[in-house]
Amino acid sequence: MAKINQAACIGGGVIGAAWAARFILGGIDTNMFDPHPEAQRLVSEVMANAERAYEMLTRAPLPNKGTLSFSNSIEEAVRGADWIQESVPERLDFKHGVLAQIDAAAHPKALIGSSTSGLMPSDLQRGMKNPERMFVAHPFNPVYLLPLVELVGGEKTTRAVLEDAKDKLATIGMTGLIINKEIEGFVGDRLQEAFWREALWLIKDDICDTETLDNVIRYSFGLRWAQMGLFETYRIAGGEAGMRDFLSKYGPILAWPWTKLTDVVDLDDNLVEKIVGQSDAQSGQRGIRELERIRDQNLVGILQALKAGDEGRGWGAGELVADFEAHLWKTAPKPQLNPTSEPIRLLEVKVHPAWIDYNGHMTEYRYTQCFADACDVLLQLIGADIDYVKAGHSYYTVESHVRLLAEAKLGDALYVKAQLLPSDGKKIHTFMWLYRASDDTLLSTYEQLTLHVSSKESRSVPPLPEVMRKLKPLIEAHADLPAPDAAGRSIGQRK
Repeated sequence: MAKINQAACIGGGVIGAAWAARFILGGIDTNMFDPHPEAQRLVSEVMANAERAYEMLTRAPLPNKGTLSFSNSIEEAVRGADWIQESVPERLDFKHGVLAQIDAAAHPKALIGSSTSGLMPSDLQRGMKNPERMFVAHPFNPVYLLPLVELVGGEKTTRAVLEDAKDKLATIGMTGLIINKEIEGFVGDRLQEAFWREALWLIKDDICDTETLDNVIRYSFGLRWAQMGLFETYRIAGGEAGMRDFLSKYGPILAWPWTKLTDVVDLDDNLVEKIVGQSDAQSGQRGIRELERIRDQNLVGILQALKAGDEGRGWGAGELVADFEAHLWKTAPKPQLNPTSEPIRLLEVKVHPAWIDYNGHMTEYRYTQCFADACDVLLQLIGADIDYVKAGHSYYTVESHVRLLAEAKLGDALYVKAQLLPSDGKKIHTFMWLYRASDDTLLSTYEQLTLHVSSKESRSVPPLPEVMRKLKPLIEAHADLPAPDAAGRSIGQRK
């Protein structure tokens, strides 16, 4: 599979720093060049938010983090890179100078993507010696969470380059959509610009304030668009007759003089002050990093919800998260099981904000989630992984018992240990402990019985030999361990 071996980011602003975070969390060593005196601090703050978001996004094993190195020149940054992402300010003359330096110093086969949000790739290519490998790779903020990249080639860009870029992006959880023709603003920004223009008129004419406008979006069609986009949403609005009926009913409305999309609002000082004042009041004077963290947490929640849709296959952007996780599981080093006569350590995790309830503690079902994730690790260790499930075999939990003994709070590092109680492979009887890592406080225990099932036969059957071969030494290693005190407890039994 195509992959990015080394990346370079030229420009470390909001977009460039987020590109670097996406590369690094994808396991790719990345060189950064930005002459801004505060570049390292700004990039490190974006990286911290990105790592926090990824802790919430997936339990799939991320690759070892890539190394971020700051370079003293463009030439130094692009040396050895096979993907170079330019994210400097939106001035054509300035970009020409930067791209010329990149072109002269980069390997002739290195891909060069520009994060421009509107400049034409043919204009950007002008003067390059190797223009066929340069294209627009327009992302959406935050780049480390939102998966879309608009891939737009110029007159001299080869289709093979765009296809190669698309394949490489998939390995870091992004989807490259190839736009058929170059056009100012591409697709995403054209749609946003039209929406933005009408929004400015609504504020200028005092139809509503900025908070009301944002609430209209996030409480209505914004939720629909997050999963189905525009046309599929409208197709449903057409009922059983579909899109044809929708167009016949609502198409004539387009001729009504509702909007001012062809009329440009004058962003004079009064309108600027009105928007700034309303926006500041709306945000409650929260700082930019706090707003980014709130945004990331909400996006992760939406992505996780969409990932669970359509019978676990995912829907919308959630499908891309599911695909990314499948890629991570497939490419991660296979965990090795080394049985000893001690309980096995299975999981390490941090309590993140989405796990906190109204009391400020980790909510009840998250304790069970920790044990469920630990069970998944155990199944990975014995070879009952995703491929095993796809082949028609799995372990199903048929009985469990959880005790909640102490509170876990935001940011606590936790770990799970497990002991196999008498098991035969067809059934796995497990006892687990959840601890806080800082002081080894026991937070919870969990007893679980799982049965091996053939999904094709819809009944319990012995596991396949390759799974039993890995499981048997662990069963034997734990056979002489004393049963945990809480094993076999019933609800309400005294401690």
